[in-house]
Amino acid sequence: MRNVAFGQYYPTGSFIHRLDPRTKLFAGIVFIAAAFVADSYWAYLACYAFLIFVILVSKIPILQVLKTIKSVFFIILLSVILNVFFHHEGKVLVSWWKIKITAGGLLYSGQIILRLMFLVLSTSLITLTSTPTELTDGLEKVMSPLKYLRFPVHDVAIIMSIALRFIPTLMEETDKITMAQKARGAKFDTGGPFARAKALLPVLIPLFVSAFRRADELAFALDARCYNATEARTKMKILRFGWKDLTAFLFLALFLTVIAFFRSGFFGLL
Repeated sequence: MRNVAFGQYYPTGSFIHRLDPRTKLFAGIVFIAAAFVADSYWAYLACYAFLIFVILVSKIPILQVLKTIKSVFFIILLSVILNVFFHHEGKVLVSWWKIKITAGGLLYSGQIILRLMFLVLSTSLITLTSTPTELTDGLEKVMSPLKYLRFPVHDVAIIMSIALRFIPTLMEETDKITMAQKARGAKFDTGGPFARAKALLPVLIPLFVSAFRRADELAFALDARCYNATEARTKMKILRFGWKDLTAFLFLALFLTVIAFFRSGFFGLL
């Protein structure tokens, strides 16, 4: 199976794992917002320190978390290229024909890389420390006020949970189809970009067929078990906030205070 960390649950029984899923979802949203409003490398350093601390407390191997960066490496690379060549601010470092590379473009590209990594790592930590069932219950509770607007909260939560659950399965299916096509003589590493994209068609078509087949089987399985999303449906585990969640909120408040100080220039002399 391909080394894909996103969407997988990594049980360690740590303090982070035992937190209420609503706490983890809220902390993830707040952290991402703080990372995107950070405007100095000291603030970025504080964000990385926060992430490393959470990873150590969760007892998840750092390499397991960093695997998620590999899955979005192409997106990060594309963002860097676009910003380096099209963000023209500051001193011009390289100028050739219509291409200009400026100091401001490089600086902005570095910020984009850090923010994207914060986004991916924080999201993967939530999925690594929460089961799909916990995420479903947490999302449903967080979005519960939307029920008054007749929004299908439970259905959306179930869809997101199933999507996360099947990410590793689809990756494993992709590997199997790729190996089968290579055994038949298919080549995916030769030729130009268009040739490689064309070579992926024998992989994508069976993958889509398999995904639709799995969705159909899952629908029949839910129907056979008389699954429904009515208001009378009960839950085996009732979500409750505890002292662990209060401790997490206090630590998050401390992190936001540090980010606010850096943003306001309080530590500008550093």
